Amino acid sequence: MDMRLNGRTALVTGGSKGIGLAIASMLAEEGCSLHLVARSQRDLDAARDKLARTANVDVQLHAMDLAQRGRAAQLAATCPSIDILVNNAGSIPRGTLDEIGEDRWREAWDLKVFGYINMSREFYRLMKARRSGVIINILGNGGEALDAGYIAGAAGNAALMAFTRALGGQSAKDGVRVIGINPGPVATERLAALMRKEAQTRFGDASRWQELAAGFPFGRAATVDEIASTVVLLASDRSSYTTGTVFTIDGGIVNRGSLI
Repeated sequence: MDMRLNGRTALVTGGSKGIGLAIASMLAEEGCSLHLVARSQRDLDAARDKLARTANVDVQLHAMDLAQRGRAAQLAATCPSIDILVNNAGSIPRGTLDEIGEDRWREAWDLKVFGYINMSREFYRLMKARRSGVIINILGNGGEALDAGYIAGAAGNAALMAFTRALGGQSAKDGVRVIGINPGPVATERLAALMRKEAQTRFGDASRWQELAAGFPFGRAATVDEIASTVVLLASDRSSYTTGTVFTIDGGIVNRGSLI
């Protein structure tokens, strides 16, 4: 199905690996020019090389830490004509209230929570002036399936869910759409690392980490392409009446009352 995205420009944060790279790849296949943001220039170069093998589109790279103040404004000044903004950078560590100290908590929120807010502020302003644009926030089902063992992530994702709904609830008057996606477990390097740690704790053997997937819906994690496909649809005019809402893609985990 043609998503009618050819010729548009997308900016994807955390775009060098995992979900972000999958989103960038699918947008490129639809004919979107890309701006990729990540902290590592090496990872960004590798991502551009990979994209070049599957799509013939312009790919601009921006190596920076979006947790630093002023970076979002710098990006907006560098590439103001963005049609699709995908906020995807950042992860928040697992841990209880006692385990996640203030410095680590603030560090994680500076990138994911305030990073998303600052990027949205800067690019919403530009989209509003053109009366056109889409902002998609990749959040996490931890903001719905509340877990004291992931308290910083639960609070951060819940805050971003509220932010997305509040901004997207009034954005139609400005010609802009704002949408959130809550993935559950997704087959990425980060998930594998978390599962190895859990396997070591549970079984005393990190190599048994894949056994933990038996508790996931359908016996597996989601693929990055399953998340990316939804992003592409929501970014397109085929979903032009969609704003101010959050879509959960977790195989029903939230509704069964358990993370695994």
